[in-house]
Amino acid sequence: MHCLTFDVEEHFQVTRFDSPMRRRHWEYFESRVASNVATVLDMLARHQTRATFFVLGWVAERHPGLIKDIAASGHEVASHGYSHELITAQTPELFRTDVRRAKQILEDITGRAVLGYRAPGFTITNETRWALPILVEEGHLYDSSIVPIRHDHCGIPGSDPWCHLRETTAGPLWEIPPSTVSMAGMRCPIAGGVYFRLLPFSLLRMFLKQIDRRGHALTMYFHAWEFDRQQPRMEGPMISQLLHYLNLHKTKKRLVTLLETFEFSTIRTYMTHLQLIPPHDSEALSSVTPARMTSHIA
Repeated sequence: MHCLTFDVEEHFQVTRFDSPMRRRHWEYFESRVASNVATVLDMLARHQTRATFFVLGWVAERHPGLIKDIAASGHEVASHGYSHELITAQTPELFRTDVRRAKQILEDITGRAVLGYRAPGFTITNETRWALPILVEEGHLYDSSIVPIRHDHCGIPGSDPWCHLRETTAGPLWEIPPSTVSMAGMRCPIAGGVYFRLLPFSLLRMFLKQIDRRGHALTMYFHAWEFDRQQPRMEGPMISQLLHYLNLHKTKKRLVTLLETFEFSTIRTYMTHLQLIPPHDSEALSSVTPARMTSHIA
C-alpha cells in the first residue's frame, strides 16, 4: 500500500509568486480550486482510489462544500495550514495560531479529527524544528513536511527518508516524508510537483518501482492546480513561471498511469494498516494522542 496526497490551494497562492501585494488581492483573483479538485475526485473515483488532501484553511473557509465533498468521497482531510505562509517566515506564536485555526476550520466542516499536517513549501527545516512539538501540542499525529534533501528553502539533509517516529519535547510525532531516491550519494526528490513533471516518465517510473520492490511505501504529492492547463498565467520571475507551468499537460496522464500501476490509499489508512495508529471511528480518533501511540509502533 502506498500513500497518495494532494495539496489543496489556489493557483495564485503558490510560494513562487508570493508577495505582500499579491496576498492583499487574493480575494479578487479567479477561484479555480473547486473545479480543479473536482477533476481530481473524478480521476480517483474512476480508479477506486482514496487519497489524503492537505487543505489550506483559507480555501476551506471559502469552499466548505468542497471539503465536505472530499470527505464524503472517502478521502482523508488533513491540514496545509491556514495562510500558506512558509514556516521559515513565521514565529512559533504565529505558527501555532495558523495551524490551530486551520485544524479547527477543517474539523468543524468534516466532523472528523484532523490527524495530519503538511507545511507550505515543505518548510520544516533544521531552523524550524521548533514547529514539530507545536504540531503535537495542537493535536496532530503525523507530519508530511520533512524532505531529506538539500534545497534553498526546505529539507533536512540526512533525515530518515521513510515513515518514522520522531521524538519532540511535546511527545512523539510520526513523519511521512515525500518519496526520494538516492543518486550518486545524494537524495533527490521524485514524489511530485515539478520533479514529477520534469523527469522523463520512464525514468521516474523506474525509480518508483525500485522503491516498491524494496518494500518501502511511496508517498506521492500533487497540487490541485497542476491539473488545470487553462489557469491564468501569473507575472513573476522567469524561473518561477518555468517551474510552475512546465509540462502541466502531462500531469493527468502520468497520474493515471501511476493509479494503474500501484495501489494507493490515504496516509490515515496506511498508518492504520501498519498498526501505527489503532482503528477508531471519527469520534475516538479525536482522543488519540501521540503519547498513546507508542505501543503501536510496528
